[in-house]
Formats: sequence, C-alpha cells, structure tokens
Amino acid sequence: MLRIAMLGMAHVHANGYGDHVQKHAETQIQCIWDDDPARGKAAAERFNAPWVADLDKVCGSSEVDAVVVNAPTSQHPEVLKAALKHKKHIFTEKALTVATSDADEIVKLVNDSGIKFMISLPDRARPEILFMKQVLDKGLLGKITLMRGRRAHSAALDKWFHDGSAWFADETLAGGGALFDLGCHTTDIMRWFMGPPKSMQAIIQNYSGAYPIDDNTVATIEFKNGAIGILDTSWVHRAGPSPYEIYGTEGYVGFGTTYGGGLVLNSTHLKVDDIQGYLSPTNLPKALPMPMDQWIGAILHGTPMSITVEDGRNLTELLEGTYTAARSGKTLTF
Repeated sequence: MLRIAMLGMAHVHANGYGDHVQKHAETQIQCIWDDDPARGKAAAERFNAPWVADLDKVCGSSEVDAVVVNAPTSQHPEVLKAALKHKKHIFTEKALTVATSDADEIVKLVNDSGIKFMISLPDRARPEILFMKQVLDKGLLGKITLMRGRRAHSAALDKWFHDGSAWFADETLAGGGALFDLGCHTTDIMRWFMGPPKSMQAIIQNYSGAYPIDDNTVATIEFKNGAIGILDTSWVHRAGPSPYEIYGTEGYVGFGTTYGGGLVLNSTHLKVDDIQGYLSPTNLPKALPMPMDQWIGAILHGTPMSITVEDGRNLTELLEGTYTAARSGKTLTF
C-alpha cells in the first residue's frame, strides 16, 4: 500500500486527487498538510486523515512514501524541496513553478534524487492529442507552419474564484491569471508538439475587472523549427470552441474546432485514387492512464510514465516568457 501525504489543499482539483487516492486499491491518504489550518482541518475531516501543521515533519515521516502537491503555485519550490529532501515520490498539480530558475533547480533535484515524479498534464493522455502527435511524427502535414491552441471559460465573467479558491486571482500566489491557470494545458501541448521556442510576443489584459489579474491573453511564439504558435487563453469566454489546430505545407489537423467537435485531418499523403479531402479519424491511439495512475504504477510496479519533470520546466519557461514579453512590450528571445 502506497502511503501518501496530501501537501496543500488549495487547488480546485485537490479534493479530486484526494478522492482518487482514497478510491485506488493500492494507495491511502496517510496525512494532510496545509499552511492554512482551517483548510487543512477541513480536508482532514473529509478524508479521515490527520492534519499535521509541520511540513518537514510530514515529509520526514517514515510512514509517508509519497506526496501529492496542491499548494498555491508560488509555494511549489518550498513544498517540492521539502519532499525531495526526504526522497518522497512526488505528484504535483501544474504549473511546476512560477519562475524558470526555480523550475531548473527542481529538475536537477528530481533527477539527482531518483524519486518518481509526475506533473498533472492530463491532455497528454487523450487519444485525440496522441493522434495529433502521431500525425506530426509521421510527417503527414509536411513542414509545420502554424499551430493554434485556445482554452477558455467564463471564470471572470461569473466570478468563480472566492473563499478557498481566491488565491487563483492573486498574482503573488498564483504566478498569473488565466494564462498561468487555464493556459497550462494548451501551452504544454504546443511546447511538446513544436519543440524549443526561439522568440515570442504577448498581450495580457484585465478585460473584465473582476479580479486584479489577467483574464484575456494572446501570445505569439516563433519556434526553432520555423513554425509560429498562437496561444489564446480567456476567463471572459461565454461560448464557443477551445481548439487545437496545426497547419503544415502538406496538410492540416484540428481537434475541437467546433463546439464539441472531434478530429479533422487533411493530408496530401492520404490521397487514394485521386480522392482527397477532410477525414474524421476514428482509429485513434488508446488513451494513456491518467497522470496520477501512471505515477502510482511507476512507483509500485515500475511501469512507464509519459510526462517528465523537464516537461514541467518547459511549460514554466513559456508561461513566464509570456508575462515577461507582455509587460516589456518587446520581443522576448529565448
């Protein structure tokens, strides 16, 4: 039985992860730490596990094998280092850190420690995303010219964040607003697909005024492979799709381009008997286990994980770069 400490219950997904640990046949919640006593005690009551006020005591306990981190993003370096100091396996909510310099330090510590590390980037487990990656790897689109990723909802319009989730709209605690929260998903997939960035420009807005933080953001990125990326993220989105689209010299693939829409592919490589057109692929790769299940399996059974600490670092680099470029009003070169 894998004995897990929940480190922080601030994130909106914290209770979901706690439920996952409780329901898994091979894991249990051993204890809970949170720097907010009220939040920690409420979680302790919900999960029937003790709240411990001392972070180092939790991480140093011989009765804890691994930790799940759901603290505010600004606390991640402190919390992750405490777990790494005692060589506990780590599952963490995204983003890895606010600053790339902190992310670089965490990468080194993780690689030196030998522990199993996982950052929650669940889009990487989706069959549609895995299919798009296969399309790229097979060269079905030719040379990639542009990728667009949008993720949006109505958090600012409807004022979702309050009480325990109010920290999402506090730049000091969260690192940023819509982009740093919701934009993690599209930013990570674009970085995974397109490779290292070369330069970027960005605009961040506080459009609604609902919170003192960005709620509408667009970044344009030039990648070292020559492609351009467009990332747009919004908390002022009332309706419409949140697509991934990739254009190349020999084709196109898109997912979610209409509300609730599926995959669409067009490629000159798929021409048959002079017939060519848009396809709706159905024979997709099998979904990978969710990140937490990959992590548990790797610890207990040595099964592979598809997401690395370096992926978390690369995500932070683009997130931080977006805010740096927007605030400077200049092109940021990596």
